[in-house]
Amino acid sequence: MTENVIQEKSYGFALQIVHLYKFFSVEKKEFVLSKQILIAGTYVGAHVKAAQEAESKSVFIHEMSIALQKASETEYWLQLLHDADYIDDKTFESICADCVEIMKLLTSIIKTSKRQS
Repeated sequence: MTENVIQEKSYGFALQIVHLYKFFSVEKKEFVLSKQILIAGTYVGAHVKAAQEAESKSVFIHEMSIALQKASETEYWLQLLHDADYIDDKTFESICADCVEIMKLLTSIIKTSKRQS
């Protein structure tokens, strides 16, 4: 079995987001913004996984592009929650760095795939 870096990283990121959501809902009693980040952050990995089963190169690129959009949206929610003092600096910097890394990987995958089609 070959290593799929983007699939592993996006799945690990989704787990981080789920734990963050649990923290918001249990500790902070915040349900609206936390639901938004839960949806966006877990959809990244879901679209990466869907791309792995794509029937064509264009569908693969489309799914990866949606994953990139969801990662960008997640970055927005992270920034908003940080600026609203729901996330401390250390947690924000760690999870946001992971999000940016995933966006860079997705951008590279999309560009390479477009060149090859």
